[in-house]
Amino acid sequence: MKKSLVPLALGGFGIGMTEFVIMGILPDIAGGLQISIPQAGHLITAYALGVVVGAPTLVSLMAHRPPRSVLVWFMLMFTVFNAMSAFSPNYELMMLSRFMAGLPHGAFFGVGAVVAARLADEGKVAAALATMFTGLTVANVIGVPAGTWLGHNMSWRAVFLVVAAIGLVTVFALHRLVPPIAAKARTGLMQDLRIFRHRALWLALGITSIGTGGFFAFFSYIAPLLTDVTHIAPARIPMVMTLVGIGMTVGVHLGGRLADRVAPLQAIVILLLSMTTLLLCNGLFAASEPAMLLLAFATGANALALGPPIQVLLIAHSREAEMLGSSLGQSGFNIGNALGAFLGGIPLTLGYSYASPQWVAAALAFSGVLLALAMLAQGRVAARAAA
Repeated sequence: MKKSLVPLALGGFGIGMTEFVIMGILPDIAGGLQISIPQAGHLITAYALGVVVGAPTLVSLMAHRPPRSVLVWFMLMFTVFNAMSAFSPNYELMMLSRFMAGLPHGAFFGVGAVVAARLADEGKVAAALATMFTGLTVANVIGVPAGTWLGHNMSWRAVFLVVAAIGLVTVFALHRLVPPIAAKARTGLMQDLRIFRHRALWLALGITSIGTGGFFAFFSYIAPLLTDVTHIAPARIPMVMTLVGIGMTVGVHLGGRLADRVAPLQAIVILLLSMTTLLLCNGLFAASEPAMLLLAFATGANALALGPPIQVLLIAHSREAEMLGSSLGQSGFNIGNALGAFLGGIPLTLGYSYASPQWVAAALAFSGVLLALAMLAQGRVAARAAA
C-alpha cells in the first residue's frame, strides 16, 4: 500500500466503524438512554440521513478547494460530532449528533476517490480505490466486533470516543502523508447539478436506495434478533458481527469480478435476487443458530458485492460531475440505511417479533429488483430508438 493512501484507508475504517457498530450495541444504547429498541433504531436513520444530505451538499460547496484540505475538514467534523455522540446526555441530543456525524461520511468517500485516483500509479487506479474502501471492510472485520465487545462490556459511550480518536489520527495522517493536490477548475454548482436531469441517474439512485434498504432492515436489528429469537448470548454477538464483516470483505471483491464479467445492471439484478432469497431465509430460519451464522456471512457478502456494480452504474450516468456522482453512491446506500432502519422498526412497534423486520427487508430488496428490471427495459427501448 502506498503511504499516501494510508490516511484514506484509515478514514474509511473510522467511517465504517461508526456506521455499523451501532447495530451491534443498539440494546446497550437503548438501555443507557432509557428508550425502546425501535427508538434507538431511529439513531441509525438519523446518521444515514446525515450522509444523504452531506454527500452532495458538502462536495458541491467545497469543490473549489484543494482536495487534501477538504478531507481534513471532513475528518475534523467527523471527530467532533462522534465525540458529541459519546457525551450526549439524552435521546434528542444523540439524534442530532448522529445526524451531524453522518454529514462528512459520503463526502469523504467522494473526494477521497478522486484523491486516490490522482495518487495512483499508472494503470492502478482501481487498486487505489480498492485500498480506500479496504478500510471500510476491515472496520467490519475488526472495528465493529471490537466496538461491540467494548459496548457490551464497558460502555457504549467509549465506542464513540474510540471512533473520534480514529478521526483525529486520520487528520494528522492526511497532513503528513497526503501530498498537496491542486483543485480542479470547475464549471459551477448549477453545472454540476445538471446530472440530475437524467432519468437513468434517478433510477440508479432508486435501485441503490430501495434495494440496499433490505440489507439495512436486517442489519439494523441483528443484535436483538440474535439474542431474542436465535438465543445467542450477548457476549457472542461480536463473533457474529465478525462473520458479517468477513462476508463483506469477500463480497466486495466478488462483486467487482461479477461487474467485470457482465453489465453492471445485470449484476445488480442477480445480486438483489440473491439478497431477497437470503433475507427470506433469515426470517424463516431465525431460530436456528447454525443457519443464522451461515446467513450472517452470506448476507454481508451479498450486500457489499452490490457496491462495485452500483458505483460503476452511478458514475456512468454522471459524467459531467464525476466527484458529485462518486458521492451519490454513499448517499444512495444511506437512504437505504435510513429506510431499512425505519421501515424495519415498524413491525416491532406493532408488537411483532424481532424476526419480523426480515419480511420488510426482503420486500425492499425485491423492490430494487423491479426497479433494475424497469431500467433494463428502458435501456433496451432507448437502444432500439437510437438504431
